[in-house]
Amino acid sequence: MKKRLVIKFIAFVMGLVGVSLLSYVFFPILSYEMTSRPRFASFLSPIPENPIFAANSENMDYTQASNWFIGGVKSEGFNRSKVDYYTISIPALGIEQATVAVGGEDLSKHLIQYPGTAQPGKIGNAVIFGHSILPQFYNPKDYIAIFSTLHTIKKGSEILVYFDGMSFKYRVEDKFEVLPTDIQILEQDMSDSFITLVTCVPPGDPRRPRRLIVRAKIVPLGEIDAASWN
Repeated sequence: MKKRLVIKFIAFVMGLVGVSLLSYVFFPILSYEMTSRPRFASFLSPIPENPIFAANSENMDYTQASNWFIGGVKSEGFNRSKVDYYTISIPALGIEQATVAVGGEDLSKHLIQYPGTAQPGKIGNAVIFGHSILPQFYNPKDYIAIFSTLHTIKKGSEILVYFDGMSFKYRVEDKFEVLPTDIQILEQDMSDSFITLVTCVPPGDPRRPRRLIVRAKIVPLGEIDAASWN
């Protein structure tokens, strides 16, 4: 009798551990879908999901930036640049002087600036990709996890860029989602200097069905100088 009770107890504990582990993995994904995603509903791309992408998305290597958008630059196009590296900091996320590579496409080693997009500080749109995993494993110093909490960033948050000996400050203006077929976010807005941060969402979902877009605009030098005197 005691032996049966012990076996039942062990089975109960093992079942409880199994449920806890599943909750640990899937809760962040469900939480994102229930809380963060509804806020982006009005911004979702109207383009229907590409059936070929949907069929192969689970097998794609998302540490390679060229796999992130359908119809974008191919892998060989990620190796052309005059400036090889620069750094960005996002204080709200605890990211300090993260390396951005302009060339190459391995997101496990650094952030990647998408080929053909504007240089930071110049007129146009600099598009930067970063990898994400489950938020509970977020580590601002690990490039596999660096953008895992990007969905929590708020309007007005600052992005600091150090490019080719110059410092620039950007301020977050917008946050929304698109599908992998929606490459319009790579287009150049020539009205000012912008930075666009991109990662896959929901964080931790192996299918990576959508792209989170965070758009920031440069802070004019005069505004920075005025703030420093106040």
